[in-house]
Amino acid sequence: MDNLLPFILAVLALLATPGPTNTLMAAAGAQRGVGRSLPLLAGELGGYAIAITVWIELVGAAAAAQPLVPVFAKLVAVAFLVWSAWKLWANAGHADLNQRGITLGRVFITTLVNPKALVFAFAIFPHVGFMARLPYAGMFALLVIATAIGWVTLGTAAARSSAGSLTSSRIERITAVALAVFAMLLAVQTVQGMLAG
Repeated sequence: MDNLLPFILAVLALLATPGPTNTLMAAAGAQRGVGRSLPLLAGELGGYAIAITVWIELVGAAAAAQPLVPVFAKLVAVAFLVWSAWKLWANAGHADLNQRGITLGRVFITTLVNPKALVFAFAIFPHVGFMARLPYAGMFALLVIATAIGWVTLGTAAARSSAGSLTSSRIERITAVALAVFAMLLAVQTVQGMLAG
């Protein structure tokens, strides 16, 4: 597994940012606490596993016919990250952590259609064969579990504390900046790859 540290850092940077799945996990933590939210991890893991595999295989097949497909995919990922950063910044503090009906199926479907899977597939996972990708998938699963527990814990803490210096608005704005930085780095990497090729 070459380039494991950059892979881990990139995965953590994207997993840690607020998004549809993280919102559900935080809301579950706020509603029912950490222990009773842990079964939802299966939905997140399953959704990401299917979505990322499908995206990688589709892009891999398209890239064989058209070498610019991976470049275009990375630029789409950059655009998504920039858009997400803007939405996070603009809507900081307005997320509803009190939503109801958070089930395993809802977490699975939300993760399956989560645009982050597109970013993982196009920009973060190495474009290697299925078997060579399995060690990365194993590391990815561990990182998903760790960050999901973090979001559940954050939701639990938010529900217990109505006042504090680390408000949801501040967390969202910090992660918006992190997303924008990640988008810039990915854009630079993509352009450098184009110039080198």
